[in-house]
Amino acid sequence: MSDLTRKNQSTSWKPCRRTVLATGAAGVASVAAAKYLPSQDRSNAEVFIARGQSYDGPLVQTIRDGLNACGFDGKRYRGKRVLLKPNLVEPSRERRHMTTHPAMIIAAAEVFRAWGATVTVGEAPGHVRDTQMALVESGVGEALRDGGLDFADLNYQAVKAKRNRGGLSALREIYFPESVLTADLVVSMPKMKTHHWVGLTCAMKNFYGVLPGIKYGWPKNVLHHNGIPQTVVDINSTLPNTLAIVDAIDCMEGDGPIMGSLKKMGLVLVSQSLPAVDATAARIMHLDPTAVSYLRIAPRSLGTIVPRQIDQRGESIKSVASPFQILDEPHLRQLRPAGADFT
Repeated sequence: MSDLTRKNQSTSWKPCRRTVLATGAAGVASVAAAKYLPSQDRSNAEVFIARGQSYDGPLVQTIRDGLNACGFDGKRYRGKRVLLKPNLVEPSRERRHMTTHPAMIIAAAEVFRAWGATVTVGEAPGHVRDTQMALVESGVGEALRDGGLDFADLNYQAVKAKRNRGGLSALREIYFPESVLTADLVVSMPKMKTHHWVGLTCAMKNFYGVLPGIKYGWPKNVLHHNGIPQTVVDINSTLPNTLAIVDAIDCMEGDGPIMGSLKKMGLVLVSQSLPAVDATAARIMHLDPTAVSYLRIAPRSLGTIVPRQIDQRGESIKSVASPFQILDEPHLRQLRPAGADFT
């Protein structure tokens, strides 16, 4: 056990409401977390980092380079169905840094289309019932029309239950929309942001938005009441093939994922391992990934967060890292112990 881990585990504090929601009614607690600590002998994962990126730049080339660098075989998806899942949680024209930029979505679609895949964009916005409004406010609707891409409203599609393969929450089954169940690959396209309950929201947490509001409510309160970290892991464990393409060009810091401030990073991250890309994002933000509750309890079958088991492709973490502001809340202070260096 490292000194940092020992320090985090020994820190005592009384949970506030946010903490209760973040850790869940079932009380994931340190006992459950210890059971699922990532293995030291987990196989390596690759994470690609591109710097100097902009929304009017060559994003198609960047994303294709990232996928190739991570060993992704796009030709396998010729004739297959690919679902792109951006983050449109609560779009606002005044807060463009809250949601995945349309240029990222269109660029990713072009990459998969060039490999012969059929691409659909799908989302179940967590804070708004009017999905058409979300498409207008985010600018995604107009971009999809121009790009000839179909959109799947995951909040209202027909659903089917699958056995909860994660088994960390009290949910025995998880209901997925038909576009998710019929996809050969589901691509998480989050915005890199801080989160006021769990510290970080990136590729794994973004998959809250594949679950339908008609079953889980707005803002997915059924999931919140069963524990955010547990349900994040359960959803990721139950989904079919996944990968991540992260919009880290304009990011959010502070009171994320809705009320935070713009932080410009100019990065794109790509990986076939969602825990590895989230751990990399945390280290770029100067957050301790082992203190992010859902990463701490993610089972080894989902991927590694151990630095020496993550092959960084493209830029190094150290060359692009920049501290993100986080709320001064007791349950978030463990993310950044004084003097810690996570790069």
